[in-house]
Amino acid sequence: MAESPVTLLRAHARHAPWNARGLASHASALVDAAGMRPTNASARAMPSARAVRFYVANGLLDRPEGAGTAATYGYRHLLQLLAIKIRQREGQTLESIKQEMREVTGDALERRVAQSLTPALVLNGGNGTAHSDAPASWRRVPVSDGVEVHVRDDSPASRDSVLLAIREAVRAAVGRTDIAS
Repeated sequence: MAESPVTLLRAHARHAPWNARGLASHASALVDAAGMRPTNASARAMPSARAVRFYVANGLLDRPEGAGTAATYGYRHLLQLLAIKIRQREGQTLESIKQEMREVTGDALERRVAQSLTPALVLNGGNGTAHSDAPASWRRVPVSDGVEVHVRDDSPASRDSVLLAIREAVRAAVGRTDIAS
């Protein structure tokens, strides 16, 4: 018997806690894997660490544990961020989403997100891995001299456009003068 989408979504809790950037990245991969088409410009933008902090400051996301660079986000934050991006991609405004977030319980939020992401959750077994005994194959992405990124082929991040963005982000980080020495 196949696992329910809610059970598959709960498997993502094991990846918590995240920092703001990790939370945004995890949510982006799930929404993109579901193949949801955006209806407005704000929905097209991948959530960033800055967007996560904006959503916290504006009451769309619960406050994280800790503060500043030590702030950590858990499974409920993932559900909230996924709900925000899903509703944005359905054409809702942040104000209407904020109102919905005040009224929805944790279980209802989890069911709503799982239902919206069912295609990605079922396809990827809820955690980005195929249910297979075969060894995973990986893509190697050269970044710069002595630096490469490895991404598993069955990951939502293995798409060419995502790999290009990852490579450019790592290149930018490697070129930063504050970490060059």
